[in-house]
Amino acid sequence: MKTKPLGRTGVQVSELCFGTMSFGGDADEATSAALYKATRDAGINFYDCADQYNKGKSEEILGALMRGHRDELVVTTKGFNPVAEDVNARGTSRRHIVRALEASLKRLQTDRVDIYFLHHYDKRTPLEESARALEDLVRSGKVLYPAISNWSAWQTQRAVDLQERYNWARLQLIQPMYSLLKRQAEVELLPMAEANGIGVIPYSPAAAGILSGKYSGTAGGENAGRFKTNKMYQTRYSEPWMLGVAEKFVAFCKDKGLHPVSTAVAWVGAHPAITAPIVGARNLEQLQDSLNAVRIEMTPALRAEIAALSPTPAPATDRLEELKAPKS
Repeated sequence: MKTKPLGRTGVQVSELCFGTMSFGGDADEATSAALYKATRDAGINFYDCADQYNKGKSEEILGALMRGHRDELVVTTKGFNPVAEDVNARGTSRRHIVRALEASLKRLQTDRVDIYFLHHYDKRTPLEESARALEDLVRSGKVLYPAISNWSAWQTQRAVDLQERYNWARLQLIQPMYSLLKRQAEVELLPMAEANGIGVIPYSPAAAGILSGKYSGTAGGENAGRFKTNKMYQTRYSEPWMLGVAEKFVAFCKDKGLHPVSTAVAWVGAHPAITAPIVGARNLEQLQDSLNAVRIEMTPALRAEIAALSPTPAPATDRLEELKAPKS
C-alpha cells in the first residue's frame, strides 16, 4: 500500500481510506474486528467515521479496535446530523459541534481526532460561527485539522478565504461523493481542491455497489438489495441511464479481465486531485475486492476509456462547446 500526502499537513496516509459506517450495523463486532485487522494487514492507516454512524456504535467499535496503537493511525470523525431529539443537537453551531466532538472523543477513547469534518453545510448558522468554532477546537488540541464533507465548491472556498483572512487553521480535507455515476465533483470541487492544496477523500467510489453489476436488471425487484429498502440510495441513483452505464462498465471490465469494484475504486483514485478513495465493506469478501484496487494500473488511457462510458458533466460555465473544442 502506497502513501500520499494529506493536503498541506505533511502527514502521510494510505492510498485507500477505510470507512467504518458498517461497524455496529451491517457488520457486528466480530466482523468489524476482522475487517479492521484485514485493513491494517493491507497497510491502511487511515480511518473515516462519524458520530451518526449506527448511533455512535461505529465510533465505539473503532475506538476499542485502535486501542494500543492509536498513534499509528489517522482518524476522522464528523458532526452535524441529529444525535438526539433536542432541537439543538444538530447543525454546525459552536454549541453543537463542541458537544458533538466531546461525545465522539469519549466513544473513540482518544484525546483528539486527526481530522474533524463538518458533515454538511448548515444554512441556519453563519459560516463565521462554524469556522471560528473549528479554530477553537484546533487551538484546544482536540482537533488537528479541520475539514468539510458534502459542501459545494463556493461554500468551501468561502471557508478557506475566511480562514486565511483571520489566520485560522485552514481546511485540509474535503469529502465529496465521486464515482463513474456521480461526476459532478469534477466540475468545480476537484479543481478548487487542487488549486488550494486541499486533500480529497471521496465516498461511494463504487456507487453503493451499482458498479459491481449485482443490481443489473433488479431495480425494484426481489433481489434489489439496498434499492429495495434504502430510500436514500433509490433517490441518489434514480436516473434511468445509471444502470445502463453500470452494465456497460461491468462488460468493459469483463472484457479487460478486471474486477468491476476494484476498477471502480482505482478509477476514482487515479484522478490527480484525489488523496484516497473511501472504501467500506460488510464482510471480508467485499473488502478484498476494494483492497485489490491498488493492484490495478490505472493508466491515463484506461481511465479515459472508462470515463467515456458515462456522461461527462457540463463545465461550470455550461458552455458545452468548450469540452468539444480542439486542443491547440
